[in-house]
Amino acid sequence: MEWTIQELAARAGITSRTLRHYDRFGLLAPSRVGANGYRYYDSTAVARLQRILLMRRLGMGLPAIAEVLADEVDTCDGLRAHIAALEEERDRIERQIRSVRHTLEALKAGAEPQMDVMLAGFNDHYKDEVISRWGERAFQEGNDWWHGKTLDQQRAWKQATEELVAAWVAAAKAGVSPTSEHAQSLAAWHIQWLSQIPGTPTAEGDRERSIEMVKGLGDMYVDDPRFAGMYDDAAGAAFVRDALHAYARTW
Repeated sequence: MEWTIQELAARAGITSRTLRHYDRFGLLAPSRVGANGYRYYDSTAVARLQRILLMRRLGMGLPAIAEVLADEVDTCDGLRAHIAALEEERDRIERQIRSVRHTLEALKAGAEPQMDVMLAGFNDHYKDEVISRWGERAFQEGNDWWHGKTLDQQRAWKQATEELVAAWVAAAKAGVSPTSEHAQSLAAWHIQWLSQIPGTPTAEGDRERSIEMVKGLGDMYVDDPRFAGMYDDAAGAAFVRDALHAYARTW
């Protein structure tokens, strides 16, 4: 089966001029050109156009698209990557839909919308970092868990977190050893705190992955300035790391 350039343009929602531009740019040549000069496109060409349009939708420029297609060895691998990107975008849009619907329903009921819920899907600051360390499912479950809380529940969680951090800071300033009974009790509290977050190995009871995660978190508290500041200073972050590492060795 083949389509003419006009048929393909109509079905793709673009213009014939755009298809000719893609040809000149080296992105999409017609499958064949008839004796009458008409351009024809088969299913392979349409599949390539599908990918071009998707990458354009994701904000990629034509040079970048050309580079991706030129470097690609396995078309199926490329399609899998596109599916993953689309699923990620779908999940983000679904979170935004839920947040906007929450706002609408609250306003219709004469209630005050929950401020943090209104920004769900718009404020996933640490998404890439969480996914790179612990996977997509860990991010999604944790994100849904957080945004499923009421504002009071979120405040209570933040208060409990602040109490844990304050206890760590006080212990570090008191000069106790990371392997002391007090520091190890704080480490146990820290693990219990983590276990409340769905998607984490501690919540799932996965001992080996939990040990790996706790040690990784300890390292991150020292390596990432954002966390070093949270524990008052670099020495405080190092104290937390050393205590967590010691706890992990005896888990």
